[in-house]
Amino acid sequence: MTARRVPIVEKILNANDQIAKENEELLNRARVYSLNIMASPGAGKTSLILQTIQQISSQLKLAVIKGDTAPVTIDADKVSECGILAVQINTGGECHLDAPMVKNALEQLPLNKLDLIIIENVGNLICPAAFKLGTNINIVVASIPEGDDKPYKYPNIYRGIDALILNKIDLLPYIDFNLNYFRKGIQALNPHSQFFNISCKTGEGIETWSLWLMKQVHNFKNKNE
Repeated sequence: MTARRVPIVEKILNANDQIAKENEELLNRARVYSLNIMASPGAGKTSLILQTIQQISSQLKLAVIKGDTAPVTIDADKVSECGILAVQINTGGECHLDAPMVKNALEQLPLNKLDLIIIENVGNLICPAAFKLGTNINIVVASIPEGDDKPYKYPNIYRGIDALILNKIDLLPYIDFNLNYFRKGIQALNPHSQFFNISCKTGEGIETWSLWLMKQVHNFKNKNE
């Protein structure tokens, strides 16, 4: 049983990676930039997306793909209420999105009319790290209440990210959170990752993050003209 498990897992991941590559090629042809947002439940993924929409939707045409383990549309409805196209994925209990799920969602979007697709992965710090989706960049949202030891306890998800967003920074004076210890853990795993301190409640840092994201989109589109 144990001896056969690794090849089976490798086969699943290899098949997923192939479809992720197809997703990437499809989005590149359409000149649509994409990002995969990962986090634990409650870190503020949806809040970040809503704040980002307010900052960039007047300059970029975007859509959101939202993953949930249960057949609910609570967060997708919030996105739709902002006038942004949202596609809900019900994973049927799976703790992560995978490339085939994203491929199906992309088929429901008018790619020729979009500049950016934001994918909100299922709230989990383990499973999403193993499954490529075909996005340009991967983001992790952490939050002050989760504690400063997450990079040390869940290292894999931080290794392949392009940016770390530390949310709920407004709570820093009230919670025992060593910011230097946290950042040191991130930098040891991924020294080139961008780092943003934000608060979706107060708005602190949202503009800086949004300007960085818009720059990535513009650079991508100029490169693919």
